[in-house]
Amino acid sequence: MKNEILSSIKKPRITEKSGIKSESQNVYTFEILKNANKKDVAEAIKEIYKVKPIKVNIVNLPAKRTFRRGKAGTKKSVKKALVFLKKGDKIAFI
Repeated sequence: MKNEILSSIKKPRITEKSGIKSESQNVYTFEILKNANKKDVAEAIKEIYKVKPIKVNIVNLPAKRTFRRGKAGTKKSVKKALVFLKKGDKIAFI
């Protein structure tokens, strides 16, 4: 059961927008499993990074059709979690 909760987080989602949010608003973005919920994500963050989140928001990004170099394709759908921390808490991605 505990391994399932810890594995609910796939990886941090490092983009330009997420970097700005983490510096200015103390909000960190992670890609999570499709069946993960807010409680699972909060517990996983607490265990892995040793910080307690104030709030967790979850966003489902749908799959999108793409067209590159004359070929059609798709981008995968992603479920991401926005983790809000207290002012003094930080998460370091190394």
